[in-house]
Amino acid sequence: MNAIAVKVLGPRAAPELVQAHPWRFRLPSMLFVMAAILLVTSIFTPYWQDTMYAPQYPHGLTVVSYVNRLSGRVHEIDLLNEYIGMKPLEDAASVEKHTAVFIIAALALLVIAAVEIHSPWTALLTVPALFFPIGFLIDLQFWLADFGLHLDPNAPLNLAVKPFVPRVLGEGHVGQFVTVAVPLAGLYLSIAASILIVLGLWYQRRAFKPLRDRLLEGFAQAAPPAGTS
Repeated sequence: MNAIAVKVLGPRAAPELVQAHPWRFRLPSMLFVMAAILLVTSIFTPYWQDTMYAPQYPHGLTVVSYVNRLSGRVHEIDLLNEYIGMKPLEDAASVEKHTAVFIIAALALLVIAAVEIHSPWTALLTVPALFFPIGFLIDLQFWLADFGLHLDPNAPLNLAVKPFVPRVLGEGHVGQFVTVAVPLAGLYLSIAASILIVLGLWYQRRAFKPLRDRLLEGFAQAAPPAGTS
Protein backbone atom coordinates (compact mmCIF):
# COMPACT_ATOMS: atom_id res chain seq x y z
CA MET A 1 0.00 0.00 0.00
CA ASN A 2 1.47 3.36 -1.05
CA ALA A 3 1.11 6.75 0.59
CA ILE A 4 -1.81 7.84 -1.59
CA ALA A 5 -3.77 4.69 -0.79
CA VAL A 6 -3.11 5.17 2.92
CA LYS A 7 -4.30 8.80 2.76
CA VAL A 8 -7.51 7.88 0.90
CA LEU A 9 -8.39 4.37 2.07
CA GLY A 10 -6.56 4.38 5.37
CA PRO A 11 -4.43 1.60 6.86
CA ARG A 12 -5.37 -2.06 7.23
CA ALA A 13 -4.93 -3.57 10.68
CA ALA A 14 -2.83 -6.72 10.77
CA PRO A 15 -4.77 -9.88 11.76
CA GLU A 16 -2.64 -10.38 14.87
CA LEU A 17 -3.39 -6.80 15.92
CA VAL A 18 -7.13 -7.35 15.46
CA GLN A 19 -6.91 -10.56 17.48
CA ALA A 20 -5.10 -8.74 20.26
CA HIS A 21 -7.58 -5.83 20.30
CA PRO A 22 -10.79 -7.12 18.65
CA TRP A 23 -13.17 -4.50 20.02
CA ARG A 24 -10.91 -1.58 19.12
CA PHE A 25 -10.87 -2.49 15.42
CA ARG A 26 -14.27 -4.14 14.99
CA LEU A 27 -16.44 -1.74 16.99
CA PRO A 28 -16.40 1.08 14.39
CA SER A 29 -17.59 -1.30 11.66
CA MET A 30 -20.32 -2.66 13.91
CA LEU A 31 -21.54 0.87 14.67
CA PHE A 32 -21.64 1.82 10.98
CA VAL A 33 -23.51 -1.36 10.05
CA MET A 34 -26.05 -0.83 12.82
CA ALA A 35 -26.54 2.78 11.69
CA ALA A 36 -27.22 1.61 8.13
CA ILE A 37 -29.74 -0.96 9.39
CA LEU A 38 -31.57 1.70 11.41
CA LEU A 39 -31.73 4.00 8.38
CA VAL A 40 -33.23 1.29 6.17
CA THR A 41 -35.66 0.26 8.92
CA SER A 42 -36.85 3.86 9.23
CA ILE A 43 -38.23 3.67 5.68
CA PHE A 44 -41.00 1.39 6.92
CA THR A 45 -41.90 3.37 10.03
CA PRO A 46 -43.70 6.73 10.39
CA TYR A 47 -41.53 9.82 10.83
CA TRP A 48 -43.94 12.53 11.88
CA GLN A 49 -47.49 13.08 13.11
CA ASP A 50 -49.71 16.13 13.20
CA THR A 51 -53.06 16.16 14.98
CA MET A 52 -55.61 18.88 14.34
CA TYR A 53 -58.16 19.66 17.04
CA ALA A 54 -61.34 21.65 16.37
CA PRO A 55 -64.67 22.11 18.16
CA GLN A 56 -66.29 19.57 15.85
CA TYR A 57 -63.33 17.19 16.28
CA PRO A 58 -62.52 17.19 20.02
CA HIS A 59 -60.56 13.94 19.68
CA GLY A 60 -58.55 15.34 16.81
CA LEU A 61 -57.80 14.44 13.21
CA THR A 62 -54.37 12.91 12.72
CA VAL A 63 -52.14 12.73 9.66
CA VAL A 64 -49.04 10.54 9.76
CA SER A 65 -46.06 11.06 7.47
CA TYR A 66 -43.74 8.33 6.26
CA VAL A 67 -40.80 9.32 4.08
CA ASN A 68 -42.75 8.38 0.95
CA ARG A 69 -46.45 8.69 1.80
CA LEU A 70 -49.11 10.07 4.10
CA SER A 71 -51.68 8.14 6.08
CA GLY A 72 -54.46 8.89 8.54
CA ARG A 73 -57.34 11.36 8.21
CA VAL A 74 -55.81 13.10 5.20
CA HIS A 75 -59.06 13.57 3.27
CA GLU A 76 -60.94 15.06 6.22
CA ILE A 77 -58.09 17.43 7.05
CA ASP A 78 -57.97 18.53 3.41
CA LEU A 79 -61.69 19.33 3.56
CA LEU A 80 -61.14 21.54 6.59
CA ASN A 81 -58.06 23.17 5.08
CA GLU A 82 -60.03 23.94 1.94
CA TYR A 83 -62.10 26.46 3.89
CA ILE A 84 -58.99 28.50 4.72
CA GLY A 85 -57.52 28.07 1.24
CA MET A 86 -54.73 25.59 1.95
CA LYS A 87 -53.71 23.17 -0.80
CA PRO A 88 -54.24 19.38 -0.38
CA LEU A 89 -51.58 17.72 1.74
CA GLU A 90 -50.72 15.20 -0.97
CA ASP A 91 -49.50 18.07 -3.17
CA ALA A 92 -46.56 18.67 -0.84
CA ALA A 93 -43.06 17.26 -1.38
CA SER A 94 -43.95 15.14 -4.40
CA VAL A 95 -40.30 14.84 -5.50
CA GLU A 96 -39.16 13.97 -1.99
CA LYS A 97 -41.82 11.29 -1.60
CA HIS A 98 -40.90 9.65 -4.90
CA THR A 99 -37.16 9.62 -4.20
CA ALA A 100 -36.94 9.20 -0.40
CA VAL A 101 -36.61 5.41 -0.39
CA PHE A 102 -33.77 5.52 -2.93
CA ILE A 103 -32.06 8.38 -1.11
CA ILE A 104 -32.14 6.60 2.25
CA ALA A 105 -30.94 3.36 0.64
CA ALA A 106 -28.04 5.29 -0.93
CA LEU A 107 -27.20 6.90 2.42
CA ALA A 108 -27.15 3.47 4.06
CA LEU A 109 -24.81 2.14 1.35
CA LEU A 110 -22.45 5.08 1.90
CA VAL A 111 -22.38 4.29 5.61
CA ILE A 112 -21.62 0.64 4.81
CA ALA A 113 -18.83 1.77 2.47
CA ALA A 114 -17.33 3.71 5.37
CA VAL A 115 -16.55 0.37 7.00
CA GLU A 116 -13.71 -0.11 4.50
CA ILE A 117 -12.40 3.47 4.63
CA HIS A 118 -10.13 4.17 7.60
CA SER A 119 -9.21 7.76 6.84
CA PRO A 120 -10.75 11.25 7.17
CA TRP A 121 -12.66 10.48 3.97
CA THR A 122 -14.96 8.36 6.13
CA ALA A 123 -16.54 11.55 7.42
CA LEU A 124 -17.44 12.66 3.89
CA LEU A 125 -19.17 9.35 3.21
CA THR A 126 -21.23 9.50 6.39
CA VAL A 127 -22.05 13.22 6.63
CA PRO A 128 -25.19 12.99 4.42
CA ALA A 129 -26.66 10.25 6.63
CA LEU A 130 -25.50 12.06 9.76
CA PHE A 131 -27.56 15.15 8.92
CA PHE A 132 -30.52 13.38 7.32
CA PRO A 133 -32.88 13.82 10.33
CA ILE A 134 -32.24 17.58 10.34
CA GLY A 135 -32.72 17.68 6.58
CA PHE A 136 -36.06 15.90 6.90
CA LEU A 137 -37.35 18.42 9.43
CA ILE A 138 -36.06 21.40 7.43
CA ASP A 139 -37.73 20.13 4.27
CA LEU A 140 -40.97 19.43 6.14
CA GLN A 141 -40.94 22.90 7.70
CA PHE A 142 -40.38 24.42 4.24
CA TRP A 143 -43.50 22.74 2.87
CA LEU A 144 -45.58 23.62 5.92
CA ALA A 145 -44.56 27.26 5.55
CA ASP A 146 -45.20 27.19 1.80
CA PHE A 147 -48.73 25.87 2.31
CA GLY A 148 -49.49 28.20 5.21
CA LEU A 149 -48.22 31.34 3.52
CA HIS A 150 -49.86 30.75 0.13
CA LEU A 151 -53.54 30.48 0.94
CA ASP A 152 -56.19 30.74 -1.76
CA PRO A 153 -57.61 34.29 -1.58
CA ASN A 154 -60.97 32.97 -2.85
CA ALA A 155 -61.43 30.51 0.02
CA PRO A 156 -64.63 30.88 2.12
CA LEU A 157 -62.69 31.80 5.30
CA ASN A 158 -59.97 33.81 3.60
CA LEU A 159 -60.75 36.93 5.62
CA ALA A 160 -60.87 35.02 8.91
CA VAL A 161 -57.43 33.40 8.65
CA LYS A 162 -54.29 35.27 7.68
CA PRO A 163 -51.29 33.49 6.13
CA PHE A 164 -49.32 31.63 8.80
CA VAL A 165 -46.37 29.27 9.31
CA PRO A 166 -47.37 25.92 10.88
CA ARG A 167 -44.91 24.46 13.37
CA VAL A 168 -43.00 21.37 12.37
CA LEU A 169 -42.88 20.35 16.05
CA GLY A 170 -44.98 21.41 19.00
CA GLU A 171 -48.34 23.11 19.36
CA GLY A 172 -49.74 25.68 16.96
CA HIS A 173 -52.96 27.74 16.73
CA VAL A 174 -54.81 28.74 13.57
CA GLY A 175 -58.18 30.39 14.17
CA GLN A 176 -60.27 27.87 16.07
CA PHE A 177 -57.92 25.03 15.23
CA VAL A 178 -55.12 23.68 17.41
CA THR A 179 -52.39 21.50 15.90
CA VAL A 180 -49.90 19.30 17.74
CA ALA A 181 -46.93 17.98 15.76
CA VAL A 182 -44.64 15.27 17.17
CA PRO A 183 -41.79 13.08 15.87
CA LEU A 184 -42.41 9.36 15.48
CA ALA A 185 -40.35 6.17 15.39
CA GLY A 186 -38.82 6.68 11.94
CA LEU A 187 -37.31 10.02 12.88
CA TYR A 188 -36.03 8.61 16.16
CA LEU A 189 -34.43 5.71 14.27
CA SER A 190 -32.66 8.11 11.91
CA ILE A 191 -31.47 10.18 14.90
CA ALA A 192 -30.18 6.99 16.55
CA ALA A 193 -28.36 6.19 13.30
CA SER A 194 -26.73 9.63 13.41
CA ILE A 195 -25.56 9.01 16.97
CA LEU A 196 -24.09 5.65 15.97
CA ILE A 197 -22.30 7.29 13.04
CA VAL A 198 -20.72 9.88 15.34
CA LEU A 199 -19.58 7.10 17.68
CA GLY A 200 -18.30 5.08 14.73
CA LEU A 201 -16.25 8.01 13.46
CA TRP A 202 -14.77 8.60 16.90
CA TYR A 203 -13.85 4.96 17.54
CA GLN A 204 -12.52 4.51 14.01
CA ARG A 205 -10.24 7.51 14.37
CA ARG A 206 -9.07 6.24 17.74
CA ALA A 207 -8.25 2.81 16.27
CA PHE A 208 -6.76 3.65 12.88
CA LYS A 209 -5.26 7.14 13.12
CA PRO A 210 -2.12 5.93 14.97
CA LEU A 211 -1.59 3.28 12.26
CA ARG A 212 -2.15 5.83 9.51
CA ASP A 213 0.24 8.35 11.04
CA ARG A 214 2.90 5.66 11.49
CA LEU A 215 2.62 4.50 7.87
CA LEU A 216 2.70 8.02 6.46
CA GLU A 217 5.71 8.85 8.63
CA GLY A 218 7.45 5.75 7.27
CA PHE A 219 6.72 6.74 3.68
CA ALA A 220 8.05 10.24 4.35
CA GLN A 221 11.29 8.88 5.80
CA ALA A 222 11.72 6.43 2.90
CA ALA A 223 11.21 9.09 0.24
CA PRO A 224 14.41 10.48 -1.32
CA PRO A 225 15.30 14.08 -0.40
CA ALA A 226 14.00 16.77 -2.74
CA GLY A 227 16.31 17.48 -5.66
CA THR A 228 17.84 14.00 -5.71
CA SER A 229 17.19 11.20 -8.20
